[in-house]
Amino acid sequence: MEILDTRPSIPAHVVHRALADETVILNLQTGRYHGLNPTAAKILESLTGASTVRAAAAQVAAHYGRPTGSVEQDVARFCRDLADRGL
Repeated sequence: MEILDTRPSIPAHVVHRALADETVILNLQTGRYHGLNPTAAKILESLTGASTVRAAAAQVAAHYGRPTGSVEQDVARFCRDLADRGL
């Protein structure tokens, strides 16, 4: 999966904030927002500080005590979904 070796970045037109029970991502160009559950919020948090998507997946896997391989697939899918939504 080549996405795993890319450097994650959040476009300038996207902002995110952690609230009490969820994290919200807002696309300023479309005005659409998306709510993230705690697991997705942890993935986003890991992506914002990681050098690669693979490194973020490793952080998430360690946090949840899960096998890295399956978490890499989940994180890659999450990244593709965000990109498909313009996020």
